[in-house]
Amino acid sequence: MSGNNLPGTSPRRPDGAALGVAVVLAVIAGIILWDAAHLAALTAYSPVGPATVPYVVAFGLLGLAVWTVFAAMRRDFPEREHQEIAPVIWIIGGLAAQMLLLKTAGFSIATGLLFAATAYAFGRRKLWVSIPVGIVLSFVVWLIFARLLQLSLPAGPIERLFI
Repeated sequence: MSGNNLPGTSPRRPDGAALGVAVVLAVIAGIILWDAAHLAALTAYSPVGPATVPYVVAFGLLGLAVWTVFAAMRRDFPEREHQEIAPVIWIIGGLAAQMLLLKTAGFSIATGLLFAATAYAFGRRKLWVSIPVGIVLSFVVWLIFARLLQLSLPAGPIERLFI
């Protein structure tokens, strides 16, 4: 009997999650290659043009995809820890709230809520502290971008007090 057919042992199967990552990498590389092919027509007088870097990135991603497939087949990836879903939901919820509130509530409030949701996800459970702290920090960022750098960020009621 060979070592793989011993009673009580299961045959080694490829790492399904790693194969999924390889597929995602290959799909992203394919999209970049497709887009870069449309940019190649702009290169008329020089071999290096706007499509050069996207081609390099796409072929790099394809190389990573192939490498990931081989590593998945050999089961070279370490055992993954249990994933906590609740923190991910808090962060995604904070991002969704920021996107929904950015135009109406302004940068400071929307980003302050994202800050608080992310802090909650990382274990800081006192929302009554992290929401105001997030709004103040976001307002400081808004001031730096709007006043010092003269860049436009969405203004809400707090920012309109200082315009």
